[in-house]
Amino acid sequence: MHVMPVVLIGLLLPGANTPTQASGAEKAPPPAAAPPPPPAETYTYQPDGRRDPFLSLLGSGTEARITSKSGEGPSGMSVADISVRGIMQSQGAMVAMIQGPDKKTYIVHKGDKLLDGTIKSISPLGLVVDQEVTDPLSLVKHREITKLLRSNEGGRQ
Repeated sequence: MHVMPVVLIGLLLPGANTPTQASGAEKAPPPAAAPPPPPAETYTYQPDGRRDPFLSLLGSGTEARITSKSGEGPSGMSVADISVRGIMQSQGAMVAMIQGPDKKTYIVHKGDKLLDGTIKSISPLGLVVDQEVTDPLSLVKHREITKLLRSNEGGRQ
């Protein structure tokens, strides 16, 4: 069995004179109040022709833009988006009046391009569109879609 010697150095017992209590009249000053924190700095970015690196790049546009891969008018509409509103004869050829999803009416001729097809023919009953099939699993790459003038769209006759 080992006995460890314990050495106590400078043990102060309660009530014993300490150096701060020796003078009696001198007491430690109360802790001073913490200095006020410095005012918060507001940072302003000087762009000098550069973008602000602290602004998000997502959704930073001010106006919503509709991007179409082919443009406006009939060339930006798919076959499913159009409806035939009228057929006319102009300079010996048939022309069709079509209406797009924007509720505007456009005049198209045989051979005009749509987003996913070409107008193959126009007759007094309607028009025929040669639609390009974009389904990679389909064996058929083109199909004919007939759009009639007097179709029952929206329950109207």
